[in-house]
Amino acid sequence: MDTLSYKTISANKATVNKEWVIVDATDQVVGRLGAKVAKLLRGKYKPNFTPHVDCGDNVIIINASKVKFTGNKWTDKVYLSYTGYPGGQREITPARLVQKPNGYDKLMRRVVKGMLPKNRLGAKLLGNLYVYEGAEHKHEAQSPKVIDINSLK
Repeated sequence: MDTLSYKTISANKATVNKEWVIVDATDQVVGRLGAKVAKLLRGKYKPNFTPHVDCGDNVIIINASKVKFTGNKWTDKVYLSYTGYPGGQREITPARLVQKPNGYDKLMRRVVKGMLPKNRLGAKLLGNLYVYEGAEHKHEAQSPKVIDINSLK
């Protein structure tokens, strides 16, 4: 019996195979979509997942303007930020956030960022996320494959 087959494979930067995937956000709930996208970015759906290595895919989210919240979260949910000054706590609802320029991009990045590790690796993984409000994107040269986000666990 070959005992080498029982060795744990630990991926590194040279052995990782990163792919480009497209996720259609039409009629998806924001939090559930964000959780699955975070797992894709992290590489948790791959058999050679390594926690300290960027082994996830580059994710392109299209039709981000067609996402939905359950209940009254468009107006009742509050995102907090802090300027660093006394009395500088700011709050914004998702409805007001998407009215800003690149609002849906900011919304999806905020959702996915909260589900990634809070360290340098998490910041690097967030750079592998590309969000577009419409159906067209500028990554055709990477020949991304379209995946059904509902088929993922």
